[in-house]
Amino acid sequence: MEKMQENAIETLKGVLDPHTGLSVWDMGLIHDMSFESGAISLTFIPTSPFCPLGIQLAFGIKKALAKLEGIVKVNITIEGHMNAKEINEMLAKD
Repeated sequence: MEKMQENAIETLKGVLDPHTGLSVWDMGLIHDMSFESGAISLTFIPTSPFCPLGIQLAFGIKKALAKLEGIVKVNITIEGHMNAKEINEMLAKD
């Protein structure tokens, strides 16, 4: 496994769902993670369509990954949340 991917996974293991105390990585909420030219792209699928903390978790993931050395852009797409369109618009602005 490439070092950047290992670092990203370790970082995602530190982003915890406050309801369960488990990481977004260990819960299997991160999909389609890819790396290209200093950018990380991934899909985040919250635990339910009504997940009240979906946006907070998405921003937490983005903030945590942005701190990694060599990362200049974090692209997150949220799927499976009733407000996915609005959340994706907010994530794109940040």
